[in-house]
Amino acid sequence: MNSLFQPTSPQAPLAERLRPKTLDEVVGQSHLLGENKPLRLAFQSGNLPSMILWGPPGVGKTTLARLIANTADAEFIAVSAVLSGIKDIRDAVERAELTLQQHGRKTILFVDEVHRFNKGQQDAFLPFVESGLITFIGATTENPSFEVNSALLSRAQVFVLNALSESELALLLERARLLVAEKVTIADEVREQILGYADGDARRLFNFLESLFNAAEAANITEIDEAFLQTTMAEKLRRFDKGGEAFYDQISALHKSVRGSNPDAALYWFLRMIDGGADPLYLGRRIIRMAIEDIGLADPRAQTMALEACQIYERLGSPEGELALSNAVIYVAVAPKSNAAYNAYNQAKSFIAQDKSRTVPLHLRNAPTKLMKALDYGKEYRYAHNEPEAYAAGVDYFPDEMTPQQFYTPTPRGLEGKITEKLKHLKELDKKAKK
Repeated sequence: MNSLFQPTSPQAPLAERLRPKTLDEVVGQSHLLGENKPLRLAFQSGNLPSMILWGPPGVGKTTLARLIANTADAEFIAVSAVLSGIKDIRDAVERAELTLQQHGRKTILFVDEVHRFNKGQQDAFLPFVESGLITFIGATTENPSFEVNSALLSRAQVFVLNALSESELALLLERARLLVAEKVTIADEVREQILGYADGDARRLFNFLESLFNAAEAANITEIDEAFLQTTMAEKLRRFDKGGEAFYDQISALHKSVRGSNPDAALYWFLRMIDGGADPLYLGRRIIRMAIEDIGLADPRAQTMALEACQIYERLGSPEGELALSNAVIYVAVAPKSNAAYNAYNQAKSFIAQDKSRTVPLHLRNAPTKLMKALDYGKEYRYAHNEPEAYAAGVDYFPDEMTPQQFYTPTPRGLEGKITEKLKHLKELDKKAKK
């Protein structure tokens, strides 16, 4: 029986066989590679600067670096910051010097995952970038403002690459099908699931398709439908970036949905991360932080509920514990919002850091011995419980010669509305006592 699939080379993964050979074959990044766009112009001019290619995985950073080297007729040296150290950097520099001396060709040094190099390793490139011996191209999935040291960053131009759109991924899917499984069709609903799984990542798409086509070949089928997909590849459809910027973007979306009092969006982001394999207790700690930072004293029960949800998860695990966490997510989203206590903490901390050291006033000091009492420790202290309304009106609790400060300004929302009324009443009592 003839195979439905064209012969493939076992040495070359599908992603490698479909790697663009020219700039016009590149899918995506039209904001950089379109007509009169910066990278296109740099290619055409041949005057290529050192650069940082910043973007999510699988969007073409390595491909662009290789194409740049081919266009510039330069030696291409690739180094992975995950596997390499200073010795590898020295070896690359020696090769660049030899290439220049023997062949008169410049070298493009491509460093994948450049953010994994420490400051000393990144600094090692500087003299050779400045001398023009190498054109440096770094690829990173992390924000270079935080992960690439300023000296290297100042000598490189940053280009931001975007995740591929579904229409761009669909084009790549069709290229892959025509290359290795031309006679096999893919049902529309399956195509949508595959594109959704790829999540803007071409490499993820190709790796999944390679497994899918291999499974289809083994089953000798001509159409990949929903039933076949769920039977053979359902587990691989789960997707989540457990680290890096995409992970923290989703955490940010969850936090801001809670802060914006949108329980449905908050639940969406929470369960999307759970579905992808995020640590539920990590999310629980973040929910506690949301309750402290964005709700505070407007509803102190939010902190308690978030903490108890974490304890329930520790006791019960999944899925019951996840339900407790989702209850906490909904509660903190609908709770009245106030960052007054959070702001008060930050303001008081900042004030103390800048203020001088001040002694405790005598009337606030404890006096457990006769000597301390003889030195007037605790003298004229007024025990609040013995005062009307359990409040010693007019007493100053700040250090002597220090202007009383107001760090905490409650909002009118939730419990803080009542706190506002009480503090206003107590200030009135202070004014009467000082007259």
